[in-house]
Amino acid sequence: MNDSHLKNVVEAALLAADRPLQIADLAALFADSSRPEAARIRAALETLAAEYAGRGIELKETASGYRVQVRRELAEEISRLWPERPARYSRALLETLALIAYRQPITRGEIEAVRGVAVNPHIVKTLIERNWVRVVGLRDVPGRPELLGTTREFLDYFGLKRLDELPPLAELRAMAELHVQLDLEPAAPELDAPSEEPEEEEREPGDDPQSSPGMVAARSGHGPAIG
Repeated sequence: MNDSHLKNVVEAALLAADRPLQIADLAALFADSSRPEAARIRAALETLAAEYAGRGIELKETASGYRVQVRRELAEEISRLWPERPARYSRALLETLALIAYRQPITRGEIEAVRGVAVNPHIVKTLIERNWVRVVGLRDVPGRPELLGTTREFLDYFGLKRLDELPPLAELRAMAELHVQLDLEPAAPELDAPSEEPEEEEREPGDDPQSSPGMVAARSGHGPAIG
């Protein structure tokens, strides 16, 4: 099997798959008698990445493997393929997710101490249902509150391979939906949220991550998502 055929099979698989593919997944596409070594598959991936330079798509390695995705800077134009109203993430959901991502493991009480308001249980439930957040343990304090952390699916959705690839906090604060600064200094002691302060609306109509720009390419039927 020549390198050109190997590259074409790898590219076709990445375009057809509905999820990121690992080296082992790509190797399993070939018969035992012609199965390429991992080094050859990586070389094919590197060749594809170089060929996509300057084009509308790119090869991205995420926590779960490799995928072909639409470039982030083209999200606005490509999203017009789906004319329905785009989803809006509520400020509360974004703040909660950001605190979990940057300060994990973290308890719900610690999130409330930073934000100054009670966390609507629906927010945490939604993040868990989306497989972006999971319970990673229990804090060794009275009450044994659950510790929350992000998942591999969270990294995949946002086009990340590792947590250290998260954007700088300054960039996160610049997001249009995020209007408050997040205090990410060492965690304060766990406190109850002030009961006299009314809880803000934690979720707005239309908050559907599946309709966000991050899923534009995935909805085209080829699996990749905007990173």
